[in-house]
Amino acid sequence: MVSREPLKTGTKADIETVTENVTNTDVDISKTTSQSTISVRNFKNLPAYFPTRKIWVENLDTEETNRLGIINLHPEIFGARPRIDIIWQNIVWQRNYKYINYKCLPAKHEIQRSTRKPWPQKGTGRARHGTKRSPLFIGGVKTHGPRGPRTHFYMLQVLQRVHGLCSSLSIKLAQDDLHVVNNLEIPVNDPSYLLNLVETRKWGPSVLFVDVDDIMPENISIAADSIKHINLMPVYGLNCYSILKYTTLVLTLNAVERIEEKLLEQFYGPYVRNRKFRTSQV
Repeated sequence: MVSREPLKTGTKADIETVTENVTNTDVDISKTTSQSTISVRNFKNLPAYFPTRKIWVENLDTEETNRLGIINLHPEIFGARPRIDIIWQNIVWQRNYKYINYKCLPAKHEIQRSTRKPWPQKGTGRARHGTKRSPLFIGGVKTHGPRGPRTHFYMLQVLQRVHGLCSSLSIKLAQDDLHVVNNLEIPVNDPSYLLNLVETRKWGPSVLFVDVDDIMPENISIAADSIKHINLMPVYGLNCYSILKYTTLVLTLNAVERIEEKLLEQFYGPYVRNRKFRTSQV
């Protein structure tokens, strides 16, 4: 049996001190809760059967993680079903569209060789030949050889690129490799601060920071310039190859809004009705 001690009655001064302590703790709790606010984002085009994804908003002004709040992410962008085949099509497209084959073999008229007939047409018992530039001879021309420079550029369809980005972002969020920060401001421009921050938060060996503008804050630009495995990128340059190349993807709040705005425009934009749907696009 647990013995219970009788309640002790205190004086009026003791009661006043207790009430003061309670009120002080209430004020402190309110201060801490006001720092970590939960912002509710209302989406226009939200399917009823897709629950919104939630993620913490972190800071970069300290090496330790300071969670500022929780935001909602659109499920069609950050909660899509991963399509590995579409991601692979994007990777192949990004590898090939900038590749140029400069290999060029000489044609028959470009070979420095005699044009005289090697032997008479008849009477020798040998096969008929008109020149030793023929591909039948050693040192002759190569049949159907490459005639560079030849580009491998082609354009991938819009919906395949959009679905590739949605699948890549959803995979990063599901693997806990996607982080959202309020901004990219860091207190110093020392590269060791950025390395310690990544190591303390266990973000992975390579990190990609994405912001809206291509003009990044000065401190993080100088700090990341000398680190090969940490890179900065604007939103308009975000692609599937870079998302999968870097282990950790860090987005700012403005970058999240811009990504959702641009990708949802491809799904619910005013010109979508006039676009002809083809099964090869998904």
